[in-house]
Amino acid sequence: MNILNVKNLKVYFSRRKRLIKAVDGINFFIKQGETLGLAGESGSGKTVTALSLTKLISGANLVSGEVIFKQRDIFKTTSKQLQELRGKEVAYIFQNPSSSLNPVFTIGSQMTEIIKLHQKKSRKEAELDALEMLGKVGIPDQEKNFKSYPHQLSGGMNQRVMIAMALSCCPSLLIADEPTTNLDLTTQAQILALLQKVKQEQNLSVLFITHNLEILKHLVDRLAIMYAARIVEVGKNLFERPLHPYTQALLSAQPGFDGKAQILKGEVPSPFDFPSGCRFHPRCRLKKTICEKEEPPMREKEEGHFVACHIT
Repeated sequence: MNILNVKNLKVYFSRRKRLIKAVDGINFFIKQGETLGLAGESGSGKTVTALSLTKLISGANLVSGEVIFKQRDIFKTTSKQLQELRGKEVAYIFQNPSSSLNPVFTIGSQMTEIIKLHQKKSRKEAELDALEMLGKVGIPDQEKNFKSYPHQLSGGMNQRVMIAMALSCCPSLLIADEPTTNLDLTTQAQILALLQKVKQEQNLSVLFITHNLEILKHLVDRLAIMYAARIVEVGKNLFERPLHPYTQALLSAQPGFDGKAQILKGEVPSPFDFPSGCRFHPRCRLKKTICEKEEPPMREKEEGHFVACHIT
């Protein structure tokens, strides 16, 4: 059963009378209890996709398509319904906890308010739940840190707090957007292990967004690759059998896969002016004439493995 279905999602902005196609007609789904990885270089549209799923995007000139969560069309919900949905059923973990945690309130007060709001519990009940959740995410001396302010904790501890806050209301879907990017390797490994443990315990569905494919290798059930505002490949076995030249290039650029990282030449094209045809063709070593003229449709090449490419 799919907990989330995204169909033809488009998010466009207008800047200086020019159209920015941040997300340009993408489709994907997430099953109950599944982790879907969304990877690609910076500028591919990953974060805009994540924010669009609960209408957190501001300033967009066009947001269209369908985002169906538990058979509800998110784009047709009221502001009140969205407030109830965010945090309670769909929770976010962002890259920088310092931008999400309020510096003037203690960790405990912030967690307590969220639990009171979404769980309809008394302050005492919410405080006990918050303390228990801090323990579950591996924060030592919970009572002391419950009374601490964000600046009194390390980056790794604050990220654990963010995970505790996200999970405190038992959401069905967790969206983790680059949650380990600013952490050292040891703390990063601890956070990833924690997310895996909690996911299994609560049967969570997870959308995990990153540019680091090595992180996703043992974390996700399926992987979607995004490039220039579109998903170009999605499937279960992309690490073993990547079909799109961009996916192959990304994997080759990761030093953890073969020990010899190759340089992925060029950059993601500007959303002001995407190239015609396949958007990856200016950087593709295998391109043909058709790649420059015609946009490749998404096709199922193997069972559950879809790719948008003329040459595979």
